[in-house]
Amino acid sequence: MKEAKLKIKNKLGIHARPAMLFAQTANQFECDVYVTKDDVEVNGKSVLGLMMLVAPQGSEITIRCEGVDEEEAIKALSKIVEEGFGEE
Repeated sequence: MKEAKLKIKNKLGIHARPAMLFAQTANQFECDVYVTKDDVEVNGKSVLGLMMLVAPQGSEITIRCEGVDEEEAIKALSKIVEEGFGEE
């Protein structure tokens, strides 16, 4: 299991486009991907699940990957969040 705690940097937080980008990337990996915010955990491969987190700019999320390619997945997904989902 690999885990990363990150802050949402982009101005609009996790809305439809960032959720789609994150889920599309997560779905490229075999491992299970979970995202947690304020004790709410969702499937990181689900666009709707990610949007249900209601994660505005400055909020903290935890990404957890479990499975054969967890190392690669956590790196790729952390990079997306750290780069503001390509919005800034």
